[in-house]
Amino acid sequence: MTNPAGNTAQPFSLAVAPNGARKTHTDHPRLPMTPAELAQCAKDCLDAGAAMIHLHVRRADGTHSLETADYAPAIDAVRRAVGEALVIQLTTEAVGIYRPDQQIAAIRALRPEAASVAVRELLPQEGDPAQARDFFHWMHRERVVAQYILYDAADVRRYAALRASGAIPPGRHWVLFVLGRYAAGQTSTPADLLPFLQAWREHGMELAGTPWAVCAFGPQEAACATAAVLLGGHARIGFENNMQLPDGSVAPDNAALLAGVRGALGGLALPPMDAHALRALLA
Repeated sequence: MTNPAGNTAQPFSLAVAPNGARKTHTDHPRLPMTPAELAQCAKDCLDAGAAMIHLHVRRADGTHSLETADYAPAIDAVRRAVGEALVIQLTTEAVGIYRPDQQIAAIRALRPEAASVAVRELLPQEGDPAQARDFFHWMHRERVVAQYILYDAADVRRYAALRASGAIPPGRHWVLFVLGRYAAGQTSTPADLLPFLQAWREHGMELAGTPWAVCAFGPQEAACATAAVLLGGHARIGFENNMQLPDGSVAPDNAALLAGVRGALGGLALPPMDAHALRALLA
């Protein structure tokens, strides 16, 4: 089977991003915040087809945290709930609270299996390129799988330049295209993927073989995910960016969002990866 990019269709991975840094139970009663809630969500999403969970944790007051004391109980709870059946990816999102050195220190202290890093946060234009380069190479050496978050085509070009300069080492990482971050109403459409892929190809990243995934905002999240998979990518789904089903109704939980995407792609004979297959892809 070939996809519209002309390549043999590969199994796809689904990641769940179940909460994000800012939303709370007032946004949705099933949005997981505590370690116990994250553990139950992980179990539900594993059953719905997830291979990875993108983890945000909170302080006791419900606000965003990158602190080891807040991360450790959540990581332990999720691992007890699902064992090795999900890749646990930690966020380094700053949310206007953390500096790049603090974001880096969190991952160095926790040494997770995987972590997401926004290029524009870890390496702002006025930032220390040596600090970011050292961190990117540390993750590669320590086998912490990085996912570099790219918000627009300019970010793709910058990522390509960092690859060309050696600041980002080849292999053992992937990227995430964030669709519609700057769209009116922050609502994504499948067409938002096209500028990313154009820049990706222009800079030779398609030939480099680095895997990529998308996340999207709003009720077309499932359509964006389906388009990404058909074009050779992977998808991240969940309440962090979207709480609506394709018909505009509010999803009962994160697992329902995943199940919808899995069902649509299953109808096209495209199988979801499990965590072991995802680890092999990213190794």
